[in-house]
Amino acid sequence: MDIITQTKYWRQRMVKYALKHGATATSIRYKVSRKTVHKWLKRYDGTLDSLADQSHRPKVSPRAHTEEELRKIRKRLKRHKWRDLILAYQELIEKDGYTRSYGGFKRIAEKLLSEKPPKKKKKRKPKPYQRAAYPGQKVQIDVKYVPSYCVTNGEKYYQYTAVDECSRWTYREMYDEHSTYSSKDFLEKLIRKAPFPIREVQTDNGSEFTNRLQVTKSKHLTMFEKALNDYGILYHRIQIATPRHNGKVERQHRIDEERFYQSMRMYSLEDGRKQLAVYQKKSNNYIKQCLGMKTPNQIVEMYQAVM
Repeated sequence: MDIITQTKYWRQRMVKYALKHGATATSIRYKVSRKTVHKWLKRYDGTLDSLADQSHRPKVSPRAHTEEELRKIRKRLKRHKWRDLILAYQELIEKDGYTRSYGGFKRIAEKLLSEKPPKKKKKRKPKPYQRAAYPGQKVQIDVKYVPSYCVTNGEKYYQYTAVDECSRWTYREMYDEHSTYSSKDFLEKLIRKAPFPIREVQTDNGSEFTNRLQVTKSKHLTMFEKALNDYGILYHRIQIATPRHNGKVERQHRIDEERFYQSMRMYSLEDGRKQLAVYQKKSNNYIKQCLGMKTPNQIVEMYQAVM
């Protein structure tokens, strides 16, 4: 039983005693004034809730802020974007003849701020995305760090991943360096392994792919970009800090983490490559919901039949 309920029962006993023995005897027994006894006798209607404390808030507050003062406060706060309270208070005193204390002004400002309706955020309308119409029209490439918990020798390794936007056909290779040379080597292996010709490649702006973000050699082509030109493949770089534009390969990295890396242990680069090759052979035969419960290999075969 909480303290509020205990107080109600105590007052109920006091009222019942007063009804039998009078206010004077009750005030002596319960050590309260006669005025208090009469107050609770007047309020008591036979229910326990009638003996609860009522609000002590005054019905009239002569020193409350007037509507004119509130209007001026809102005006100054709005001018300072509801942030710089001390400057708004200074302008109220100097320009509007405000005479209240800074503490009272802060309390009113906090109350007005809490009454403001939350600002509705504009919903971002993504631009319509032109999906790839056939396998090889656009391939997303990205690099994933091999998790350290599955590497026993303490070295750092990297997984290069390519995902076809149309069929979700995926190709992976593992390297021990994160460089434009590795990117070029991966591209050449991808072109040999892909069951379709590649028309366009999409990557982020990492230095292993392009020099566009470099200060000194932004116009110099990397080995990866030169290889794309040699093979006649279009190159598309996504906008800076927008990994969602490479969402298909990012999603595949998360799937690889769950299905492969969380249950494997590698002791060297060659060991990791062998295990990744086994997983690579199986992965394109796994069904995907985005493909209508078909596998990437089945989608590639469907398009090859009509091309």
